[in-house]
Amino acid sequence: MSCTRQDLREFLDTLLSPENYRDYCPNGLQVEGKTQIRHLVTGVTACQALIDAAIEAEADAILVHHGFFWRSEDAVLVGMKAQRLRALMLNDINLFAYHLPLDCHPELGNNAQLGRLMGLSAIAPLVSSDPSLPVFRGEFKEASSLSVIAQHLSSQLGRELLTVGDGEVRSVAWCTGAGQHYIDRAADAGTDLYVTGEVSEQTIHIARERGISFIAAGHHATERYGVEAVGIQVSRELGCSHQFIDINNPA
Repeated sequence: MSCTRQDLREFLDTLLSPENYRDYCPNGLQVEGKTQIRHLVTGVTACQALIDAAIEAEADAILVHHGFFWRSEDAVLVGMKAQRLRALMLNDINLFAYHLPLDCHPELGNNAQLGRLMGLSAIAPLVSSDPSLPVFRGEFKEASSLSVIAQHLSSQLGRELLTVGDGEVRSVAWCTGAGQHYIDRAADAGTDLYVTGEVSEQTIHIARERGISFIAAGHHATERYGVEAVGIQVSRELGCSHQFIDINNPA
């Protein structure tokens, strides 16, 4: 079975509502390829390794969280960027990318998926009046120690975590990827623990001085799940086959 490029574009735009976000990159179809899509590959980042794997898998379209054309990057198409785009265009592969919309989707997004992976309930945006803010909150049914929570999450993600703090944890706020700058929002909301992908030097001091536990669980590791969930939904609704390809990244 298959769908058209326009079918996929309309489905993703309807599902993820990119018009609701002020983002750092264009969301949606970034590179146009063939009209008919039989096989969709999903992955975290449109790196050369993922593109090469998609070509080998005979993909007609790739859907990623981290695509191209970021606000701060040089616009010229040379070197690494040219090589990636050339590979896509020579093989007539469509590239779709959704950044903040994929973080924030309440059911399929990166944050919702990570919350379920942590075993949290009452999962919702941290600020109900601003669902475009990519920070969620939830609670454990019973309080647990930071060490037990970290051990569980480490096992689920398959990587070592950086942790700060101790004591019991009931309420959690989190943002997948590079969300360390939202730690003050988590502390202001009174949560016991803040979880994100990355850590900065000042993050450690903020956690210690504001009395909030902190976990850095990896940018790539925390953002593997939303794009795969969306790919599965696409396959169910539109009929094309789907394959998630994880290109390992320790960051």
